[in-house]
Parts: sequence; C-alpha cells; structure tokens
Amino acid sequence: MVDFVEVPWGREAGEVIDELGSSEQGLNSLEVEERLERYGRNEIKETKSRGALDMLVDQFRDFLVIILIFAALVSAFIGFVENSSDELVEAGAILVVIAFIVVVGFIQEYRAEKEMEALKRMVSLMALVVRDGRMIEVDAQELVPGDIIKIEAGDRIPADARIIDAIDLKLDESVLTGESMPVDKNHDVVRVDASLADRSNMVYMATSPTYGKATAVVLATGMSTELGKIATRIQEIETEKTPLQKRLDVTGRQIGLIVLVLCAIIFLTGVLNGVNTVTIFLTAVSLAVAAVPEGLPAVVTVTLARGMRRMVKRNALIRKLTAVETLGAITVICSDKTGTLTRNEMMVRRLYSGSNTFEVSGEGYDPNGVFSLEGEGINPLSEGLGLLLRIGALCNNASLSETGDGWVITGDPTEACLLVSAEKAGLGLNDLRNEYPRVHETPFTSERKRMATVHEKPGGGRVVYVKGAPDVILDLCTHFMGEDGIAELDAGSRDEILGVSNSFAVDALRVLGCAFRELGEDETLDEDSLEENLVFVGLEGMIDPPREEVKQSIETCRGAGIMPVMITGDHALTAKAVASEIGLFEEGDEIVSGRDLDVMSYKELRSRVDEIRIYARVNPEHKLNIVKALKERGHIVAMTGDGVNDAPALKKSDIGVAMGVAGTDVSKEASDMILTDDNFASIVAAVEEGRGIYDNIVLFIKYLISCNIGEVLSVFLVVASLMAFGESPMIPLQILWMNLLTDAAPALALGFNPPDPDVMRRKPRDPGERIINKRNLLSFIGIGILMAAGAIFLFQSNLPQGMHDLNLETSGGEEQLEDSLMKPRTIAFTTLVMFQMFYVLSCRSKKYSIFRLGLFSNRYLVAAVLFSVLMQVFVVHLTDMLSFLGESSILYTSLFLVWNAFETVPLALNEWFFIVAVSSTAFIIPELLKLRGGD
Repeated sequence: MVDFVEVPWGREAGEVIDELGSSEQGLNSLEVEERLERYGRNEIKETKSRGALDMLVDQFRDFLVIILIFAALVSAFIGFVENSSDELVEAGAILVVIAFIVVVGFIQEYRAEKEMEALKRMVSLMALVVRDGRMIEVDAQELVPGDIIKIEAGDRIPADARIIDAIDLKLDESVLTGESMPVDKNHDVVRVDASLADRSNMVYMATSPTYGKATAVVLATGMSTELGKIATRIQEIETEKTPLQKRLDVTGRQIGLIVLVLCAIIFLTGVLNGVNTVTIFLTAVSLAVAAVPEGLPAVVTVTLARGMRRMVKRNALIRKLTAVETLGAITVICSDKTGTLTRNEMMVRRLYSGSNTFEVSGEGYDPNGVFSLEGEGINPLSEGLGLLLRIGALCNNASLSETGDGWVITGDPTEACLLVSAEKAGLGLNDLRNEYPRVHETPFTSERKRMATVHEKPGGGRVVYVKGAPDVILDLCTHFMGEDGIAELDAGSRDEILGVSNSFAVDALRVLGCAFRELGEDETLDEDSLEENLVFVGLEGMIDPPREEVKQSIETCRGAGIMPVMITGDHALTAKAVASEIGLFEEGDEIVSGRDLDVMSYKELRSRVDEIRIYARVNPEHKLNIVKALKERGHIVAMTGDGVNDAPALKKSDIGVAMGVAGTDVSKEASDMILTDDNFASIVAAVEEGRGIYDNIVLFIKYLISCNIGEVLSVFLVVASLMAFGESPMIPLQILWMNLLTDAAPALALGFNPPDPDVMRRKPRDPGERIINKRNLLSFIGIGILMAAGAIFLFQSNLPQGMHDLNLETSGGEEQLEDSLMKPRTIAFTTLVMFQMFYVLSCRSKKYSIFRLGLFSNRYLVAAVLFSVLMQVFVVHLTDMLSFLGESSILYTSLFLVWNAFETVPLALNEWFFIVAVSSTAFIIPELLKLRGGD
C-alpha cells in the first residue's frame, strides 16, 4: 500500500485499487482502524485561531489609537493635577471614541475567523461504504484511503475518489472548477495532463451528484483532498492591510510627529523664557490634545459604515468597512463568466430547420419571445420548426413553472431552455405531454451522447424522438427535413448541417441535434434498432446570454481606467465569444487557458498579465497566481468567485467579491463584498460609490487637519506673544467645545456628499498615493495659517489697552488679567468656530465649486453648519439668557455653571460682523481657486 497514488485519473481503476491495498470487497475493520490512525480523520482542520482577547488587544496596536490613548491619559493627568473637570471631560470623550473604534474593528476580525468553520461544514456527515464485503453507513469523518464508497444523486461527495464504475453519473463541480453545468463522469482513463475540470473519472469532496450513481475508491481524505489543500492555502495567506489602512497609519504617524515637535518647541521656549515649568508643560500637553484629530478614525469608520448601507441599496453587501474605500482604488476586476457576466439562465438563441436559420428573442426562462427569419417575424409552428420544438420539449426530463418570483426550472438547464423555447412558440407543455404520452425512454449517457423517448401519437401509432450531439444524431439518420419536405441525407447535406452546427459553436452556442422516426405497429422497443433510420429535423443552439447591463458596465470600466478580466472554467471558445459580445475582449487582447498557464513560468505570467483579458479552463492555483501577478504589477485587484475553489484568491485579492445567490458559505466568508444579485454591474456601481466615499474621506481629513492646524497655530503664536502671562487665547474647555462642534456633525456630514459628476470618468488614483501629499499638505497649512492669522488678528485687536502693564504679583493682578482676556478669548474662540463652518462648506467638493453643485446638494452639511453656529451663539450669549431667568430657578443655576466653565461674554453686533467678515475668507478663497482650476 502507498500513501499517495500518482495521477490516478491516468490509470485503470483496478490498478489504483491494488496500489491502495484494497479490493472491491472493501477494507476490513482492522485495516480501517490502522489507516484511520495513520491518515487521521476525514475533516478539515483549523489552524489555532486567535482568541477573542488576542483580537481585542490587537485593536489597541493601531497607531492612531495609541495617540488617542496618550491624549486621553495626558488630559486625565492634567485634570487630576489641576483638579479640573474640563480635562476629565475631554479625556472621557476621547475614551468613548477609542471604544467605538476598538469595538468595530474587533467585530470585523471576529467575523473573519468564521471562515474555516464554513469549510468544516462542507464535509458530508454520513457516507455509504463497502467494508468486510457488505454495505454500511458510517460517519464520513471515519473514511480512509482505500475505502470503497457508493455515490448517488443528492449525496455530497465525502472524499476525493477514483470512479470504479458509473451509471449516467453527472456531477455539479461548480464549487471546485467554476463550471456552471453538471459534468458527465465515468470510469474511463483520461490524459495524465488533464486539468482538474477534465478529470472525468474523479470525484472530489464537497461536490454533488445531480444524476445517476457510481462506485469509487477513496484516494484522499481530510486536508489531503482538493478541498483540504484550499483550506491550507487560505491558512497560509496573510491578510494584507487595505490602501486606506496603510494611508491612515502614515497619517497618524505624521500627525504624531508634528504634535511632538510642536509640544517640544513650546515647552523649550517657555522654559528658556523663565515660565513656570509645570505651567508650560501643561500648556504644551493641552496643545497636543487639541492637535490630535481625535475625530478622524471615528469619522472615517462612520462614513465607511454609511457607505456600506448605501451600497446595499445597489446590491453590494460590504463585509469589511475598509473595503468600501478600497473599491474606489480598483484597477482590475477579475470576474467569473457564468452568472456574473451572464444571466446563468440557458436560453435557445438560434434554430436550424429546413435549410433555414431562425433567431429567438427573449430573456432567461421567461417564455415570451419572438421567432424571426432574416429579421422578419415568422410562425414558429410551421411544419419543420414546430416539429423541432416539439422534439425538444418531449424528449426532455426538465420542468418549467411559474412562481411569485418569476419562472423557475428544475432539472438540467440545457433541457429546461428547450421547454422555454417551446412555450414561446405556443406549444402548451401540459397539453403537449397529454397529447403525446411517453411510453419509453432510453436515457442520455456520456457514451451514447443522446437521449431517446417513445410517445403515442394523438391519431394513433407511436413515434421516437431523439436529441443529442449533432454528429452522433446525424450518424443515425438516413433522411433529413429540408425546405421541400423529407429528403435523403447525402454527404453534401450532412456537411451543410455540420457546417451550421460548427458556426453555432463558434458563436459559443451549445448545440443539440433532433431527429424522429415513425414506429411500426408491431415494432419492438429494442434499443439497438429503435434509433436507426432516423429523419434529421434540425438544430437547437443555446447559450447562457450576457446580462443586458454588462456591456455598458464594461464601457464604464474602461472609461474609469479599470481593466476587466474574465476568469472562467468554461472553454476558451465560449469565453471569447461572450467576452467579445460584451466588449471585454478586443483586437490585440490575449486569451490563455489553464493548460497554457501550467507550462508558463510565473515570471512570464507576471510580464504578460496586463495584456491577458481571458483565462479559460483554470484551476484554483491558477486564480491565486493571477491575483499575485496582478498585485505585483501594482494593481488593486477585485476578484469574484462563488465556489470553494475561489476562497484563496478571494482572500488574496484586495477586494474579494462573492456571489450572494450562487456563492458557497466558504466563498462568502472569505470575501470582502457579496453581490446580492450576482451581477457584474453591481461591482461597477460599488466602485463608483467607493470612489465617492474616498473623495469624502480626503475632504474631511483635509477639513479636520486644516482646522486643527489653525487651532494649534493660534494657541502657539498667542502663547508666544503672551509668554510672560503664560496664557492662551482659549481655555481647555473652549478647545474641547470647538473640537466637538467642528469635528463631529460637519465632518460627518461631509460623508453624505454625493460623488462628483466625473467620478467614473477619471483614472484610478495611484495605489501608492498618500492622503497627506505635498499638494494637500500645502493646502492644509495654507488654510490653517489663514485661520490662525484671522483669529490672532481679532484677539490682539481686542486686547484692552494697558493689559501688559498689569502687575501679576499684586493682589488681584491675576484676576484682572483673566477678566481682561474674556472678550478677546470669546472673539478668538468664535472666530475659529466660524472659520471652520465656512471652510466646511467649501469642502463639499475638491474640484467643483459649491455654486455649480448647488448649496443644498448636501442638505445634511447645511443642517450641520446651522446647528453648529446656533450652538456657538448659545454658548457666547449665555449671560443674555440668564437675565431672563430668576436666580432661584434650577435652569438658571445650570446655565450659570455652564457659562462659568466656558468663560465667555456676549458679543456686540459689530463684533459679530467682523468675525463673519474675517472667517468667510476660508470659504471665498478656496471657491475662487476652484473656479480658476486650482485647489
């Protein structure tokens, strides 16, 4: 006995059984026990997964989270040292933000760990096996190599096995090969170099028989199966950070570095000028807390979450928050053909009868359509064509029915579409079956390549109807139905029919030939003679047609600089025909098959991957290599998939896209996004949303950082000018209030910006592009300086004369200083708030002026600005409100405490005028630059 049988598909079944040390009587109990101990249980094993605690701890290793934790600790430290509730409140607010980010990240990672559990659920629970010469049912996990198993329709294959014998066995291998149609299986030896999809004598774990039965010998169990190898590859693939995660890490480090440098400068400047060390330390740290845009991670998370909800409406369910942004950077979409680019509904598109070729219109399984000849509508029930449709409908084991959700089929899709074409022609299926009751059937087999049924005729007598491969059917015919009736089938007529059949095949049509013969009264239903001397009636050409909206989506992709690529388990000819029809394949594009990839080096694949548009007859390893090659060429890759075989490639790609309708649990768990309608167009819609969301993220990062620079410079410069007093233009609570007021509602409202009009007419951004690049940084600093200059100007302009002559050493000196600073602080505080309100309106779009887009194109933004302004007015004019209340009321006491904490004074109308005039420059200047084409 050997541990591994080399190329079992290329050897006789008996030879494989002998090499495994087994027999058709099966293994005995002792052998099973020994092999179970040697090979292990037939199960998909998980690598030791991270526990919930490990995942939770990992969330705190994010650089921005670390900065926020430091800021919270420092703020809390200041609060305890100074016995100040302001800093303690700020520390609490920051901790709430940290908790939100950590919880969301934890939930996402926890869900990802469910991936291997889905693989385990794919294994059958029970299996029929021959042991000690008798058939028994055992737990599928107890199967071992050498076991003889029985397979029947409706089962799930419990292990990888070599077929010993089979009767009409058809297998759904879509979870492994991507092939949309059931494939025929038999015991015959196949080529040694046959791909997994072409190994017709092999069955694999997790695939499903749809027809027939078989006996097979187990070759591999558990992690040694093809499914197990996929599980191993999934475990080996490291989850990479998305472009957004990488950029936010860089942004966090840049912010942290700037904050540390500024704090050090302020601290050293104060010490060198003789300011109290503790005082200047607390001032520097307060500035650090203000400088960190603590709203940034939260706003990014909330915006991405909102993007997820918006994409659901466009049939794209996002499983991972950061995938929303990554979609906007996609440069390549690798798509399956069946069900994604096509409808996954076979339909008869072309018919040949009486030397004429007819076209059939319609959509999917809906039995409504038109038959035409050379563009003119015709009566489909004419003698030859009507008979062709009748044969297709009666020599058929599928069914068609209407439900509340539309028309559905049961049985083989190829047979079902023949029923649909008959219904389109007006042949009522129920009436037809009653008029022509079936009395005999010779089923289709892969050896015969045809099916025959015998029916009683309405007027008496019997008729045999036969359908199958055109060349096989023609070999059984002596006559054919031509334009003038039935005629003898000579070599010329045969070649003409085969020529039409080949032309159908070139156009990716699957072709069936149909024939009939009237039976004599006393003729026996002998299989050998039943199908002789047939009359050839015609051909039916069917296809899984492309989705109507896909062609436009492909054009949109090209306009957006995205390369669409087809990866399919179907044959190259079929793939090319469909790709050409939808505009995916053009002159000069390349097409390669799985066999080509087998002999191609990885280096060659990587050099050619930008020119290849179709990959046909590929296996799971090919898909993974294609994704790797594309990523190494600098592409951001979206990969679709619906089967177990797709899971490694889905996980390796930047965006793994699973099918919601046809997809397996494994592919869905490995994916970043699930298409609820399995439609390629939904991917393109998601890309559009992703681009718009990324634009919004950049805008509110620009807004937050510019505003924080303005705050920092204001505090820094005023502290420097009033160093002798150790004072700031704003107290800590005012800084916190401003952060909450400007970093929350307005920043979040930017996430509601609809995409710019040209979002899908521009190339994908450079995957290596930084959020804070040189141009953006100059913009951030420019706006920040503008805000700081305006706030300092109004602060200094409103300082009382003689303030610098105050003697802080005398009794009441410090109190006089605080009183003299209340109005300048209120003005500087309000000016910075108004600067940010005007600036956020300009952040509606990076490229287009708000006057072109419309002020109310984002109503949430307008509402957020109005709310923030009203809240600022409330804080500034608290004392005005107090004058209307009785001093003994609870409301008066509450508002008095708020006013006392904020230390604001009411402003006169002319002071408000100057504040608005100065702060509106943060709106006017950017809008003028946009009109000139600048930023």
